[in-house]
Amino acid sequence: MVKTALFETLIASTVDNGNGTLTFTLEGKSYIIRDTLEISKIAQDHGYILIY
Repeated sequence: MVKTALFETLIASTVDNGNGTLTFTLEGKSYIIRDTLEISKIAQDHGYILIY
């Protein structure tokens, strides 16, 4: 199965923690990130092909 995601949609799903970090959740797993570019690696690790 091919999984695709829009990068902008993934960015929009982050939650600002107010301390310079964001919480990003994908497939029920949460990640604390400092830069939205980290989302690309996380999504690819989950088998997603990103559309920019």
